[in-house]
Amino acid sequence: MNDQQLLRYARHILLDELGIEGQEKILAGRALIIGAGGLGSPAAMYLASAGVGHITLVDDDVVELSNLQRQLLHTTESLGQAKVESGRRALLAFNPDIVVDTIAQRLQGDALLAAVARADVVLDCSDNFTTRHAINRACVHHRKPLVSGAAIRFDGQVSVFDLRGETSPCYHCLFPEADDVEEASCATMGVLAPLVGIIGSVQAAEALKLLAGIGETLAGRMLCLDGLAMQWRSLNVPRDEECAICKRPTPEALRASPSRGRR
Repeated sequence: MNDQQLLRYARHILLDELGIEGQEKILAGRALIIGAGGLGSPAAMYLASAGVGHITLVDDDVVELSNLQRQLLHTTESLGQAKVESGRRALLAFNPDIVVDTIAQRLQGDALLAAVARADVVLDCSDNFTTRHAINRACVHHRKPLVSGAAIRFDGQVSVFDLRGETSPCYHCLFPEADDVEEASCATMGVLAPLVGIIGSVQAAEALKLLAGIGETLAGRMLCLDGLAMQWRSLNVPRDEECAICKRPTPEALRASPSRGRR
C-alpha cells in the first residue's frame, strides 16, 4: 500500500484482526454485486469505501423516482439512467482508486456462471426468487461464497451460503425452488427505507470478512430483523443432505466412481 492508502484505510489497519494484511486482501478482492437497488446501494457503497479493488455491479433497470426513497446510490439527477452507470459514478466518487465494472443486463446461463467464476465473493441484492436461485446454482457450481439479503415491509434477513465448508447449506437448502412461490416486492408491499440500509450493510460486513479471512461468518445461520420491534433473531440453518442443488456424493459413491484415482 502507498501512503495515501495507509491513510485512507487507517481505521481498518488499526484493527488487530484485520491489519495491513487483511486490508491488502480486501484491496485485491473481487466482489460481484447483483442488484443496484435498496440492498445493493449500501452494500456497494461500503465495499467501495473499504477498498475492495474490483467491484462488478449488475442490474438491468433504470432509475425511477420511487427508487430514491431508499436506493442511495442514485440521485434525482440519475432519473432515467441505467442504475449500473449511476451506481458506478457514485462508487468512484467514494473511492476513485478502485475498478468498477458494470453489466446492464439480467445475468443468466453461461454469462452468470462466468461472472461468478471471476468473483471472490458474490452478494445477492436482487428482489426475486428466480434470480436468487440462479445465483445460488452458479455459486454452488463454482464453490463461491454467497452473501444473501432480503427486505420487505419492516422485515429483513441475511445469511451466508459458503459451500467451501463441508456442513454449510446452500440457498436452496433453506428455500427450495418451487413454481407456486408467491413473490412479494417492495413495489406492491412497501419497505421502510432504512431497513434495506441495515441489511445491505450487514451484507457488506460479511463480504469484507470473507475477503479478509477474518471472524466467523453467517454460514449456517440466518439473521432475521423485525424492524418494528427492532429485534434480531439468529436461526440455525442446517444443510439438506438431499438438496437437489448442493448434495454431495457419499463416500461409497466416490469409491465406486470410475474416475477415482485419475489425474
